[in-house]
Amino acid sequence: MSEIKKVVLAYSGGLDTSVILKWLQDTYQCEVVTFTADLGQGEELEPARQKALQFGIKPESIFIDDLREEFVRDFVFPMFRANTVYEGEYLLGTSIARPLIAKRLIEITNITGADAISHGATGKGNDQVRFELGAYALKPGIKVIAPWREWDLLSREKLLAYAEKHGIPIEMKHKQGGSPYSMDANLLHISYEGRHLEDPAAEAEESMWRWTVSPEAAPDAAEYLDIEFERGDIVALNGERLSPAVVLTRLNQLGGKHGIGRLDLVENRYVGMKSRGCYETPGGTIMLKAHRAIESITLDREVAHLKDDLMPRYASMIYNGYWWAPERLALQTLIDNTQQTVNGWVRVKLYKGNVIVVGRDSKTDSLFDPTIATFEDDRGAYDQKDAGGFIKLNALRLRIAANLDNRKK
Repeated sequence: MSEIKKVVLAYSGGLDTSVILKWLQDTYQCEVVTFTADLGQGEELEPARQKALQFGIKPESIFIDDLREEFVRDFVFPMFRANTVYEGEYLLGTSIARPLIAKRLIEITNITGADAISHGATGKGNDQVRFELGAYALKPGIKVIAPWREWDLLSREKLLAYAEKHGIPIEMKHKQGGSPYSMDANLLHISYEGRHLEDPAAEAEESMWRWTVSPEAAPDAAEYLDIEFERGDIVALNGERLSPAVVLTRLNQLGGKHGIGRLDLVENRYVGMKSRGCYETPGGTIMLKAHRAIESITLDREVAHLKDDLMPRYASMIYNGYWWAPERLALQTLIDNTQQTVNGWVRVKLYKGNVIVVGRDSKTDSLFDPTIATFEDDRGAYDQKDAGGFIKLNALRLRIAANLDNRKK
């Protein structure tokens, strides 16, 4: 008899998690609670409820939660305040969703009195790490069931055979060989991995992309967009104040229309292997460019440079699943403190895959002083003679080293 009486399953309603649901019932003889998160993936989620009911899940044990606003407000926006990019390119669209899912899994565990959580992440991927580190940080004694690390259903054929044996509905696409890609989507991005993309030398097929047109097919006319920031977060587009989720939705639509935000990347996974993935992050690409532009006139030079120094560490924390770790929380406090003056607007031009900054201003917090920066007569605002002494002082160590080298010759 299993010591686990009730488990909360992160449930999409797809083949893998449907097999996991039945496997949990058979293997652990436990009650299953399903949790399906709406993070803006653009799919109808009610079928997940109907499938759960077919497996005998009680209606009160089926959680389908709209987390779009919380996702953007409390996870995406804080990450973008740090201008976060992993390995120089990746905007962490998958990574940043996992701590929210872990948080809600634990909340539902507490609500229902469950003993464990379960997820469908494979033993080769990063998501198992992110889900479980988040869960342990929020509920140290929680038990975690990771079927891909326990069962022997390690191929598509075995999964399909198990599903057929137990009467689990199999969609036609699975019978025909399955999707050509493993995909993950939320309001920030959509990712593609597997099959054709496992050859890093092969170009992704144009038909794969779902959110963006190719830059070649984008409109021939540029589109201008005014973006307003308050404390580092976008609050309005073209003068219209919008909620965080609506902001990102609008940016995705505009960016996708203009072929912005495609990425083909070979990344270094936390578990040690290299993995090729393709990503569409149109709204995030615009957001990052605009945020750096407003910071360019509102942040002190050394504060901006300190943020840039810390950003790769911050990105690695998120990528590796340490969102709830004390070091990330401490660093977030520092980052958020720097954003108190990041207020104003940025104008960008969207054109054939490019986000081009064409203007920025802050009426309350701009550090740009035209009377000092001007190439015209500054009327004594800046004494150019001061530069001579500054240069000589900074050159002193270089001159000493050069003189020593000359004496040795």
